[in-house]
Amino acid sequence: MRVVVFGATGTIGRPLVDALAEEHDVVAVSRHEQPDAGGATWAVADATDDGSVGRVLDGAEVVYYLVHSLGAADLKAAEATARGGERAGVRQLVYLGGLGDDSPDLSAHLRSRRETARRLASTSVPVTTLRAAMVVGRGSAAFETIVSLVDRLPAMVTPRWVSTRTQPVALSDVVAYLAGVCGLEQTLGEELDVGGPEVMTYREMMERIARLRGKRPFIFEVPLLTPYLSSLWLHLVTPVKAGIARPLIEGLRNETIARDERIRDLVPIEPTSFDDAAREALAVR
Repeated sequence: MRVVVFGATGTIGRPLVDALAEEHDVVAVSRHEQPDAGGATWAVADATDDGSVGRVLDGAEVVYYLVHSLGAADLKAAEATARGGERAGVRQLVYLGGLGDDSPDLSAHLRSRRETARRLASTSVPVTTLRAAMVVGRGSAAFETIVSLVDRLPAMVTPRWVSTRTQPVALSDVVAYLAGVCGLEQTLGEELDVGGPEVMTYREMMERIARLRGKRPFIFEVPLLTPYLSSLWLHLVTPVKAGIARPLIEGLRNETIARDERIRDLVPIEPTSFDDAAREALAVR
C-alpha cells in the first residue's frame, strides 16, 4: 500500500515513518530535502500549495496529516491536503489531534486542532482522527517542559493547571496506534481517543518524574497566575519560548482524558505505563 506522511520530520512523524515502512511503500514529506532512509522515500512539498501536494499524493492510498501549527497556514494546508487526496483517489486520511477539544472552554491551540480536523473532513475522503493526550517521549514539547521544570526548580510556585487531570500516552503507543489504523476499514470516518493506562494530574506527573530523577521538589499551587503570566514564568524557568509556552499553558487547563477507548480493541497493544515511557524518554537524554 502506498502511504504518504505529512509532518514526517516531527517527534511522531519519524518513528511512524519507520513503522509504516516495514509493511508499506512510504513517501515521507518534508518542506526541505531529506536523505532516503529507513525504507522510506523522502519528498519535498509545501502542504499549503495545491500543486506540490498533488505531486506527492499521486498514487497514494492512505495519507497521514501530522502538521501542527496555529493559525490560517495550518487550515490552508489541511484544505489543500483534503482536496489533493480527493483528486488522487485517496482511500483514507489519518489525523492526530488532541484530547480535550470537545470542551466548551477550549484554548486557542485545541480550537485550532479541532478546526483542522474539520477542514480535513471537508471532502469525500474518509478521515480517521486519533485524539491523544500528552505524548510521553523525547521531543514532545509538553513532556520536555515538565522535565525541565523538575530538573531546574527544587521548589515550585505553580499555577492551578497542575491539578488538571490528564491521561499521558507513550510515544511508542501513539506510533503503534497510528500505524495500526492504516487501511483499517473499521476506523474510516471515526474519531478515536488515545490515552495511556493511567489518569493523573500534572502535579502527580511532576512528582513521578522527580522520583525517576532522584529529586524531591516542593510544589505549591497558587490560583492567581493567568495563562499569560504562566507562560512568562515558564519561559523564565525552562528553555520553552514564551510564544510556544502560552498556547501550551492554555491547553493544560483542559482535561485530556479518553472517553471512548475503542482503539484498544481495534488496535490491540499492551499499553506502556507512564513510568516505563518516562524512563525510556529520560534514558536517552
